[in-house]
Amino acid sequence: MKKQAIFGGTFDPIHNGHLHIAYEALYKLNLDKIIFIPSGSPPHKSNKKITDGYIRYEMVSMSIRDEKKFELSDYEIKKKGLSYTYETLEYFKNKFPQVKWYFLTGVDCLMELNGWKKIDAIMDICEFVVFNRPGFDKCDILKQKARVEEKYNKKIIFLDIPLLDISSTDVRRLIREKKNVRYFLPEGVYNTITQLKLYT
Repeated sequence: MKKQAIFGGTFDPIHNGHLHIAYEALYKLNLDKIIFIPSGSPPHKSNKKITDGYIRYEMVSMSIRDEKKFELSDYEIKKKGLSYTYETLEYFKNKFPQVKWYFLTGVDCLMELNGWKKIDAIMDICEFVVFNRPGFDKCDILKQKARVEEKYNKKIIFLDIPLLDISSTDVRRLIREKKNVRYFLPEGVYNTITQLKLYT
């Protein structure tokens, strides 16, 4: 059975930290493929301004095109209405029932999991994988992981990987402050942001 992971996110913009996480997950979990899915209308960011979906899609595309085990989907961008994780997972599970699915997300999502819709369905469809992020204490992460595992009677995989202290929020802030972000981003992404004057 093939093992594939869904890596969802706003990717506004995608940066080298995202790619680092994807490579770590690819090899640590022995995955056949990782599918990047830029979010359409995430419910938790419905009151925030997000860059047009197809601009974010193109930035992801140019970042992963040289990696055969990375793929890109516009499922959530095309989908009407809010983008719920359980719906995305159900779509891919139904389309590719022979695949063992993993869902890759940051520990910030693990900490806020009670606010998610149909968590039971998510846990039933896939192996839930969380990676550490700057600003989170490992002890707190493991306590929350244990609580969620007990509540839903499911195992969660914690990827304790070396951190690149980069976030899309920081990238956008640095651009507004007219600071150099070239080394945080794939070259094509940096060029697109510069040409379109994004985040200024």
